[in-house]
Amino acid sequence: MERQDNIKRLIQTLEDDDELVRVQASELLEEMGKPAVELLIDALNNPNKNIRRYSARVLGEIGDKRAIEPLIANLKDDNKWVRRETSGALSKMGDPATQPLIKLLQDPDWRVRGGAAWALGKIENKEAVEPLIKALEDDSGFVRSGAAWSLGNINDERAIEPLKMALNDKSSYVRKTAEKYLDSWGKLD
Repeated sequence: MERQDNIKRLIQTLEDDDELVRVQASELLEEMGKPAVELLIDALNNPNKNIRRYSARVLGEIGDKRAIEPLIANLKDDNKWVRRETSGALSKMGDPATQPLIKLLQDPDWRVRGGAAWALGKIENKEAVEPLIKALEDDSGFVRSGAAWSLGNINDERAIEPLKMALNDKSSYVRKTAEKYLDSWGKLD
């Protein structure tokens, strides 16, 4: 019971105005590991954005697979910093997060699709290549950028031709990302 009380107090400390205090509290929660997971998952629904943000980050560091689905839901948060931290946390979950993230590439919200695309590139699972190739056609430049970066990071030959097509994308970031990876692979004609 005392451990749970300490975990609750540390989670509440994540809303402190001082970032150093928040970072130290998150590091202590990471050290507590799996016993903190359930309370951190609950904290993803806290009204305070810093508690949601740091809880997502700590869950990613702990790497407990029970957090995947709650983190997937957290990608729909209204706060961009919470979404960004959540995307990073999901990328640390590795292969078990791949299929749920692939499904999110079809989400109606471009921010969710983009977060999923970026996370998939960090996981580097080749199952994501075809869905990411399709994501290069997304209406959102953020999603296309994430897809281009992720395809380059996964480094699968199926991405060569789609990335060559991305050299003509309307987004300069997508074009530069495609060019960077094609050049590094010796495939820039």
